[in-house]
Amino acid sequence: MTKRVITYGTYDILHKGHINLLKRAKALGDELVVMLSTDEFNQDVKGKDNYYTYEDRKLVLEALKYVDEVHPEENWEQKATDIEKYDIDVFVMGDTWEGKFDFLKNQCEVIYLPRTENVSTTDIKRRLGLKED
Repeated sequence: MTKRVITYGTYDILHKGHINLLKRAKALGDELVVMLSTDEFNQDVKGKDNYYTYEDRKLVLEALKYVDEVHPEENWEQKATDIEKYDIDVFVMGDTWEGKFDFLKNQCEVIYLPRTENVSTTDIKRRLGLKED
């Protein structure tokens, strides 16, 4: 039986922290599903401006060897239905979200992975002189 893992994110200006998270998430199962925040969700709900469009970010993620599927994340509430829809066994997020998704433990295993030190999209955007999130 195939073990499926899911994670969520914006993945704007892809960096080694993103790669480390995706690699470790993939190692927890056989297939990795990435739910990618849409431009509208980022802007209207999260208050973030993307450097790259959803389609460009999706293209990059799909090219990574750790990623098997990429689907849109359009709202905070869809996580429980995504677990059912994509037949998920393991839900993975970075540890900055520690405890926030424990309510999903009745549907699947929930794991919070440590962040990669000294790298973040916000810092990269700041150094490039781009608008901060």
